[in-house]
Amino acid sequence: MTTAARPTFDPARGGSGRGEKDLSALSKQYSSRDLPGHTKLKYRETGQGTSEEIRNRDFRKELEEREREARSGATSSGKALPSIVRKAIEANNAGGGGGGAGKRAKPDAVQQQQLQQQQAANMDADEPLDNDSSDSDSDSDDDDAALLAELQKIKQERLQETARRESEKKQEDERIRMENILSGNPLINYEPGTAASAAGRASGLGGDLKIKRRWDDDVVFKNCARSAPEKKTHFVNDALRSDFHKKFMDKYIK
Repeated sequence: MTTAARPTFDPARGGSGRGEKDLSALSKQYSSRDLPGHTKLKYRETGQGTSEEIRNRDFRKELEEREREARSGATSSGKALPSIVRKAIEANNAGGGGGGAGKRAKPDAVQQQQLQQQQAANMDADEPLDNDSSDSDSDSDDDDAALLAELQKIKQERLQETARRESEKKQEDERIRMENILSGNPLINYEPGTAASAAGRASGLGGDLKIKRRWDDDVVFKNCARSAPEKKTHFVNDALRSDFHKKFMDKYIK
C-alpha cells in the first residue's frame, strides 16, 4: 500500500532545538554535474604547429618549391595554370631577376615613342591641302540643309491637315448633338412631316404617335385554350404528411 496520501506525524519544524532543523541553512548535497571541470589549459603538442616549428620553417622556400612543382606539372600534363597562379609567378620572376632588363627596356620604349612622333610630323608636312574635299563637304552640307527644310515643310503640312480634320470632326459631332437634343423627344413640338415625326416612326410609335394594339385585344373569349396548371404529386415518406392522408382528412374528418 502506498504511503503518499498518509499524514506526516513528524513534520519539519524550524529551530535549533532537539528534533528541529534550521530551514534557512543551505543544503550540502550537490550534483556531480556541478563539480568543477576543465581545470587544466591545453597546449599545442608537437606536430600541431607550435611556435618553435613555425619559427624554424622557411616559407619562401616552400612557396618557390610549390610554384616549381605546379609549373612542371602543368607543362608535363599539358594543362594551363590558373590565371592567378600564372600572374603571381610572372610577377615574382620579374621582380626577382628582371631589374636590369627593365632598366634597359625603358630607354628603348622612349626611343620608339620619339620615332613614332617624328614619322607623324613628317606625314603631316608631306600631305598637301585638299581643297576638293572641302568643296564637296560644303556641297553635301547644302544638300542636307535643303532636305531638312523640305522635311520640315512636309511635317508642317501634315500637322495642319490633322488640325483641320479634328476641327471638322468636332463641328460634325456638335451638329449631331444639337439635332439629337432638338428632335430626341417626339412629343415636343410635334408636326407631321418634320424630323420629330420621322423620329417617331423610327422608334416604332408611327407617324401619328398612336400606340399599336394587337388584333385580339378586343376579343371577348381570350386565352381559352389555356388550362389550369396541373398539380404535381410527390412522394412523402410519412403517413401523416402524405397527399392521401391529407385528402382523406379533408373529405371525412373536417
